[in-house]
Amino acid sequence: MADLFDAAGLGNDINRPLADRLRPTTLKEITGQKHLLGENGLLTRMVAQKRITNLILWGPPGTGKTTLAQALAKETDLYFEQLSAIFSGVKDLKSAFEQARMRRREGRGTLLFIDEIHRFNKAQQDSFLPVMEDGTIVLIGATTENPSFELNNALLSRSQVLPFERHTAEDLEHLLQRAEAEIGRPLPIDNEARAHLLALADGDGRMVINMAEELFLDLGEEKILKKSDLGKVLFQKRPTYDKSGDGHYNLISALHKSVRGSDPDAALYWFARMLEGGEDPVYLARRLVRMAVEDIGLADPNALLQANAAKEAYLFLGSPEGELALAQAVVYLASAPKSNATYVAYKAVRGAAKSSGALLPPKIAMNAPTSMMADQGYGDGYIYDHDTPECFSGQNYFPDEFADRPAFYHPVERGFERELAKRMSYWKSIREKRDKEND
Repeated sequence: MADLFDAAGLGNDINRPLADRLRPTTLKEITGQKHLLGENGLLTRMVAQKRITNLILWGPPGTGKTTLAQALAKETDLYFEQLSAIFSGVKDLKSAFEQARMRRREGRGTLLFIDEIHRFNKAQQDSFLPVMEDGTIVLIGATTENPSFELNNALLSRSQVLPFERHTAEDLEHLLQRAEAEIGRPLPIDNEARAHLLALADGDGRMVINMAEELFLDLGEEKILKKSDLGKVLFQKRPTYDKSGDGHYNLISALHKSVRGSDPDAALYWFARMLEGGEDPVYLARRLVRMAVEDIGLADPNALLQANAAKEAYLFLGSPEGELALAQAVVYLASAPKSNATYVAYKAVRGAAKSSGALLPPKIAMNAPTSMMADQGYGDGYIYDHDTPECFSGQNYFPDEFADRPAFYHPVERGFERELAKRMSYWKSIREKRDKEND
């Protein structure tokens, strides 16, 4: 094994992964996050003033959250202590707080870094509040999940949330060059394979360094790998996606908004991204049905039929064949005329039904199955619409307590709803004519 590492240029300190050996120790050495670490970045100003506040670092894996916390501690002369919310409990937190109090009495502050802080429960998160408030610790928490969903308001109110961005291709290339400089030779891949390697990393700096290390170990200097051969040596990183977390909600939101915005190409892209991330196609089928009724509605009544048919086709065919039916539904929905008139009407009428209480229908709208009910006027005066010339009587079916006839549904001038708007306008004219005749 030692010979293999020596041949790859990894003979020194072979127990340390390349990513750890390349870990920056100062803020200036950190790649990416220019919005925080640039000349006028927030963290640059904090370090210049030797003043660090409690921070929540929010972003995808491999973007430098842990590295940044370590560099902040070093440059502000704070003792760095790290815990993981996955492996730590109340006992570990109490010990960390007590040690921080001892250091404070000796005149040194503590930067407590909590990885995956969103995994702590409410009580554990609340335990940070006293030691944050009295200055015992400076808390830096790292999370891949949206803090506004996963962290207590009390904790958030005492911290600044700093969003971390995925590494750009330029950032990843810089990391590859650092890896090559550390090893002392270039990666044994051609330019096309190098570009593909950056794409495989998907913005993850740790991943690109780990893949580079794997290539250095597996390939000698004499062999140059092509793009088509990368898959034989490396496993592709699956796009960052958590079916129960923030990535899930971000991507389904993008898919829904792309369909609503009539962009079939973008809708297909987000649909494919979710499938690649391991999303359940049945979940996507349900969401497509929802889009059909919420955003298309009666502007194209076939939209719901298409979405349901795609769902049934998927259930019949399974994966991967059935996913094409869902993709077809995505294109159909995104290309269809849009209307949320039914959705808006439904929300409005639910509010009206809730606020109006248990009002009875008008007597013309109720049957009289008994003689007593007939004597009380149930059904009296009802006009059978089919007996009218227009098949429309224009009678009022709202409760008698409604002074004015409300209008909840307002069809748009798009697709099939344009025809519905014409019908409703015609019925309105008949109703108004009838009302005048009855006055």
